[in-house]
Amino acid sequence: MRSCKAFSTILILIGCSLPAAWAQQAPAQAAKEPEHLDLNSVDKSIDPCVDFYQYSCKKWLDNNPIPGDQAAWGHGAKLALWNQSVLKDVLDQASSNQSGRSVVEKEIGDYYASCMDESGIEAKGFSPIKPELDRIDALQSKAQLAGELAHLHAITIQLEPPTDSGAETALFGFTSGQDLDDASRVVATLDQGGLGLPDRDYYLKDDPKSVETRQQYLTHVQKTFELLGESPATASAHARTVMEMETALAKVAMDIVLRRDPANLNHKLSADQLRALTPDFSWDEYLKDVQAPATVHYLVASPAFFQGVNALIKSQSLDNWKTYLRWHLATASSYMLANAFVEEKFDFYGRKLVGQKQQRPRWRRCTQFVDRDLGEALGQAYVERTFGAEGKARMLKMVQALETALGTDIQQLDWMSDATKKEALVKLKGFEGKIGYPDRWRDYSSVAIVRDDLAGNVYRSGEFEFRRQLQKIGKPVDRGEWGMTPPTVNAYYDPQLNTINFPAGILQPPYFDKTMDDAANFGSIGAVIGHEMTHGFDDEGRKFDPTGNLRDWWTEQDDKEFERRAQCVSDEYSGFEATPGSKVNGKLTLGENTADNGGTRIALMALRNTLAAEGKSAENIDGLSVEQAFFTAFGQSWCDNLTPQFLRVIAQSNPHSPPQFRVNGVVSNMPEFQKAFGCKKGQPMVRDNACHVW
Repeated sequence: MRSCKAFSTILILIGCSLPAAWAQQAPAQAAKEPEHLDLNSVDKSIDPCVDFYQYSCKKWLDNNPIPGDQAAWGHGAKLALWNQSVLKDVLDQASSNQSGRSVVEKEIGDYYASCMDESGIEAKGFSPIKPELDRIDALQSKAQLAGELAHLHAITIQLEPPTDSGAETALFGFTSGQDLDDASRVVATLDQGGLGLPDRDYYLKDDPKSVETRQQYLTHVQKTFELLGESPATASAHARTVMEMETALAKVAMDIVLRRDPANLNHKLSADQLRALTPDFSWDEYLKDVQAPATVHYLVASPAFFQGVNALIKSQSLDNWKTYLRWHLATASSYMLANAFVEEKFDFYGRKLVGQKQQRPRWRRCTQFVDRDLGEALGQAYVERTFGAEGKARMLKMVQALETALGTDIQQLDWMSDATKKEALVKLKGFEGKIGYPDRWRDYSSVAIVRDDLAGNVYRSGEFEFRRQLQKIGKPVDRGEWGMTPPTVNAYYDPQLNTINFPAGILQPPYFDKTMDDAANFGSIGAVIGHEMTHGFDDEGRKFDPTGNLRDWWTEQDDKEFERRAQCVSDEYSGFEATPGSKVNGKLTLGENTADNGGTRIALMALRNTLAAEGKSAENIDGLSVEQAFFTAFGQSWCDNLTPQFLRVIAQSNPHSPPQFRVNGVVSNMPEFQKAFGCKKGQPMVRDNACHVW
């Protein structure tokens, strides 16, 4: 779960655009084992000094078109599919309904069986949400909105996960989180939300593509209301009401770039101040119904948004609010209803928004839902099957090597004072690495899982998670908790715990490969480790001290020097064109770009140190020098095809740059790369104004 703070992650499963002829491919098929990198599969017809991404990836991209049920297809997506195939084997066995199943097997197996019961789900139509729709229709006054929102938040919080733009639940998000000024405290947090499109700008921009997307969204909302039994005329009017109300929320929502500065989210309000902020919303009723423990204060990410919520409560009729709530219930629940609802939601969010041609097979969707709702129960079986002690030990050794390299890098910086270096080294020493899976598994035994009740299972597991998060308020911080499930192909840095976290799901080939040499592993998973470490010192992470508190530990001059170097990175990436007429947002992607550049640099330092200690520094690998092998593995780890539609979504609303820029943007800043491949000044992979922060 996410509160006002956001994890800094490494991966999004995206890539470059693809030829139209690739549009109708068969669904993705899982390989028998994870794919391995092939450092000899580069395209030697391309000069690495002209376009290193294409040199590294063109052959792979040509041989791996996007399957019909994907919007993107790269190493990360392939590994995610392999991981899901492992989980499918687990779930197929656990769902057999045979005697002798363990408690965990029964939980995950019965949930999976309820999701795979297509005929039973189809027969129910939308009756699973009919009681919830009736609750909304029974509201007698706007004073009851607080109680209904409390209920909807509890059961749907898992269904629409939070994004960098805010919560995706109806109207706003309410959960727990560490206080920004005192990370030892867990407080109640409130954040903006309530939108159906990926970001506020989708409602506000007037370019032709944005206008087209809004019209498609409006049609989607109307069709969903029609599936609920409304006439086309009524459904059309209700869709316009939803669009009007969501547009009003978008206008008062904080911009996604402003949200990257934690200081902009740090607003402490007392209960009285919260009531005064939104006098037409009954916080007393809401807090009573969600059973929120007492909190020292409320951390409100965007007070201006909640002022806008209050204005909307005053200006919109009760009937309009019922329409808005019915829509958010329906869209959050569509995937667990009859196929017409599933297909309608896919048509907009999959086909139109990101260019995906087909639905993923049902087993993949159901596996994902079990991982989302019972992730640490399912994750136990994944870890047993895929992650051994040898891999964990080698990973720990690499983490230690990168910590040493980053420490050396900090000490050698010529732009940072000794006073700030001392603080930075204390923070680095405080890094805690979490590898693979949690030390303690979460207990889901209080969640009632019923074999033929998908909607009930989803709502009950959602309520379990909602209550679990709220029960943290006022209690000591649980440093052992993970923000991702074990099979996840991703990694993250948590600035308030000062932890770097690597789930078992990413510690598989091609990212972490026990059969490959150090150069390949440091170029792939090593760069990931370095990326997460560097997040502790990027434009967001650097504002937190070693204990996770939002505190300025920089001298004034060092702060200016950092900002000057960070501006170089922002300007560099702002010049990259993701799609025709759509450039990368250098300010939005600054943290990830800084982490890519710094992480790759310290991974190479760590590799050199490791090989020197083993007497292997001059050893060639498959005809490549150590440095060439390192950079080739780095480039190949980002090979990724992407639909043009998805690329546009990423460029507009995601803090990561598209993969080709994550490769070329990094190596063009590195003299080490240019030396390894003999690049000359004036070539594209040699920037005149090379950026270097860490």
